[in-house]
Amino acid sequence: MLLRTKGKPINIDDHLVGTVTRNPDKLNENTFLLADDCVPDLMDFNCLGMLTKANLTETILFDRKAVFNIPTLDHLSEGDIISVGNDGNINTLYRVNSNHNTLLATERCNSNCLMCSQPPKDRNDVPLHYKIHKKLIPLIPKDCIELGISGGEPTLMGTLFFDLLSQIKDELPNTELHVLTNGRSFAWNNMAEKLGNLNYNKVMFGIPVYSDYYQVHDYIVQAENAFYQTIIGLHNLARYNQRLEIRIVLHKQSIPRLTRLARYIYKNLPFVEHVAFMGLEYIGYTPHNIDKLWVDPYDYQDELGESVQFLAGQGMHVSIYNTPLCVLPESLWKYARKSISDWKNDYLPECSSCTKLNDCGGLFTWNLKKHSEYIKSFN
Repeated sequence: MLLRTKGKPINIDDHLVGTVTRNPDKLNENTFLLADDCVPDLMDFNCLGMLTKANLTETILFDRKAVFNIPTLDHLSEGDIISVGNDGNINTLYRVNSNHNTLLATERCNSNCLMCSQPPKDRNDVPLHYKIHKKLIPLIPKDCIELGISGGEPTLMGTLFFDLLSQIKDELPNTELHVLTNGRSFAWNNMAEKLGNLNYNKVMFGIPVYSDYYQVHDYIVQAENAFYQTIIGLHNLARYNQRLEIRIVLHKQSIPRLTRLARYIYKNLPFVEHVAFMGLEYIGYTPHNIDKLWVDPYDYQDELGESVQFLAGQGMHVSIYNTPLCVLPESLWKYARKSISDWKNDYLPECSSCTKLNDCGGLFTWNLKKHSEYIKSFN
C-alpha cells in the first residue's frame, strides 16, 4: 500500500500538515484540495494548498501553495491527514479508513537489534517529527479507536515524549494508545514517575524481552546491560501502574530458551497485561542476519506451544502474532491474531482458496520472499 509520493512543490517553505478533500465545499485553513488532473483557481478557496497530477509549469499560482506532477493520488481517501514538505514529499500520516495508524517518534535508537525491521539512523530528527505530530494530533478524528507510537526508540525524545503523550491524552481522551519501546529508559525511576504523574490509563507499553538470560537478550539487541535496564524499567513502570505488554520475536536466538523465558515472565513479571509471541519480519537487518535468525515456524511448534499454554494456564493473556494458521497446531489457533497492519499484510497465491483465509493473519508483504515451507491451503 502506498503511503508516500512526491511531486514538484511551489511556494512551500515549511512542512504543512492537513486533511485532504476533493470537495471544494469542505476546504478550510487545515485542508488540501486534491485536484487530480484539473487545475482550479485557488484564489477562490481558503485552504493550505493544492495537490495535483497536472503539470503546472505554465500555470501562475501567485503565492498559493501547491505540489504538481504527482504520479498518483489514488491512495488518498477523503479525510486522510498528510504532511507536505518543501521538497515535494507527501507522507500519509493518518488514514481515516484504517485502525493501524502509528506516529513515528524518531528513527534513533539506543539498541541495534539483529532483526530490527527499521534500522536506526543516527540523526537528530526529533524536533521535526514532534513539530509535525503537534500539528497532526488536533486533526485526528475524536472517534479514533487506537493509535500507535513507534520508532526507533520513542523515549529518546526526552521531555518531548511526555509532551506528546500529554497532547494525545488531551486531544484524544477516548483513544487507546500503544507505545512500542525497549523500556530501557525507564530503568531511571524519574522517567517512570513522569508517566505516573500523567495519570494516563489509555496507554499500553509494548516492551521486548527476548530471553531469561541477560547475555542472550543483550546479544539479540546488541546493547550491553540492556536486559537489566529493561527488567528494572518494567518494574518501575509497574510501580506507577502502567499497562504493560511483553513482546517476544521468535527466531534462532530466542527459541532455545523460550520455555524458560515463559516461566521467567510468570515468576518475575506477573503484572504484565499481555504477552505476544511474534513471527520474524524479513526486512531491515533480518536479511543480513538470516543465518543467525531463521527457523521455520513449523519447526518451533513444540517450544511455542509449551510456552503459550504454560502462560495461558497461569491465567495470563497470551497471543501469537505474524504467524499463519497452517504452520500452527490447531490447539494454538485460539491464540493466533490478525496482527499485521493492513498496509503491509499479504497472502501467498495458494492462500486464495483456503477455507481459513478470513481467520488467518497471513504474512508481511516482505515475508513473501522468506516464509515457512509448510504453508498450505485448507480445503
